[in-house]
Amino acid sequence: MNAVRGVHHLALNTDDMKMTIDFYAGVLGMPLIHAMRVPAGLGTGPKNRGNPPFENLRHYFFDMGNDSTIAFFEIPKGAKPHGDRNAIATMQHLAVATSAGGAADLLDRLTRAGVENSGPIETFPGLLSIYFYDPNGIRLEFAWRPVDVARDIHVI
Repeated sequence: MNAVRGVHHLALNTDDMKMTIDFYAGVLGMPLIHAMRVPAGLGTGPKNRGNPPFENLRHYFFDMGNDSTIAFFEIPKGAKPHGDRNAIATMQHLAVATSAGGAADLLDRLTRAGVENSGPIETFPGLLSIYFYDPNGIRLEFAWRPVDVARDIHVI
């Protein structure tokens, strides 16, 4: 029995929460389900539990489905540089599972919003993906199987 059930939330950073809400809720259709501020003392104080080192940050959560969320801390503008997604210990991209119908809807949403994307490409046999960037420069991927195929693991 696997004790791990999946991703509860992935916490990322933005310096423009409105832009992030507009993109994730408006363009991608991920509802904003929780909004909070990091409580006093948890940013720079001794009780910091891994939050970014700033006080009173907004921390918003968007529903990705299946009990998974993507969350954003709003870092003060200019307080930190943009990261290098290809550096060690950074996130290169986030791949989110969808269905063939969901992929068609998402591609339509991206197109209507003018978001440049790869269009559907076969990433390996039996799996299609669409790659694009959010307004923060975070690389995203939607991945799906065009038909109901066995979920064999292939080692390349």
